Amino acid sequence: MAASRTLMPPKSVSAANGRGLALLALAVLGLLAVIYFLVQLPQPPASGRPWLLGVALIFVLGVFGVRQVAQGESTASKVLPAAAALVLALLAAEALLRAFNVPNGLIPTPSRVAQSLWAARNVLMLDAYYTFVLEALLGFLIGTAAGLILALLVVRYRFLERGLLPYAALLSSVPIVALAPVVIKAVGLGWPSKTVIVAITVLFPVVINAVRGLHSASPMHLDLMHSYAATPAQTFRDVRWPSALPFIFTALKVGATLALINAIVAEFFGTEGHGLGFRIQIEVGRFNLDIVWAAIVVASILGIAFYLLITWLEGRVLHRRV
Repeated sequence: MAASRTLMPPKSVSAANGRGLALLALAVLGLLAVIYFLVQLPQPPASGRPWLLGVALIFVLGVFGVRQVAQGESTASKVLPAAAALVLALLAAEALLRAFNVPNGLIPTPSRVAQSLWAARNVLMLDAYYTFVLEALLGFLIGTAAGLILALLVVRYRFLERGLLPYAALLSSVPIVALAPVVIKAVGLGWPSKTVIVAITVLFPVVINAVRGLHSASPMHLDLMHSYAATPAQTFRDVRWPSALPFIFTALKVGATLALINAIVAEFFGTEGHGLGFRIQIEVGRFNLDIVWAAIVVASILGIAFYLLITWLEGRVLHRRV
């Protein structure tokens, strides 16, 4: 199917994109109209089923629009479908929650979450600073640096590979819910304990992948460097390190997702009153689920941005090495 899209004439692709934009505009306007009518009703509707049918039909119309917009290989064809799908999903959720009169204490509407996000922006930004910068990012950097150093030692000294690497693979499977209480009890309730937890969870994937990458160097290239009387440092720089980079970036992308998740989970076991995990836990107890979802949105944006940054660095570094 992908091949058939790339073989379409440019005029056909442009026409399909135009039809898709029109369908998306109709779907968005239709969902906005449904939401407007629901807001203007003096009382919530007695039954949400008729509204469900209308929202479903409009949503299907939007799906056809997304399909048409996705034709071609332009930047807009790659970015716009995902953005349009998100807008359609949010508007449909807003309409259905209002149609069925779901209490905000159970599932808040996206508009209510957006209002709470703006109203509590200062508190959430401070929580994000503690969770992302002090705990996730700092722990990620420490764990990555320690993992790379340990991987170099393991590759350099054979006995470390046979005596240490199996335990690294074993410890990487320890769940965060078992590790967090022990570390927090030993280090304290402050953010350094969460930094240690993140560093530990990032350390092992980096060690395992870096060792695999350093060992993946071509034997022919290693023999060639040896025949040229290259020093170990030259062999590492020109052969082993370039071979290990794809493995290392794979570990970094895994670590980027683990870092923020583990920082938030670790905050459930004790904090000093800051952090997105603390905010989620305390507001769930108060049934302020709009604040909970606002904190989840902030955490999701930070996690996605961090992952995309690692992916961008991977593309730049590996492209330069080609």
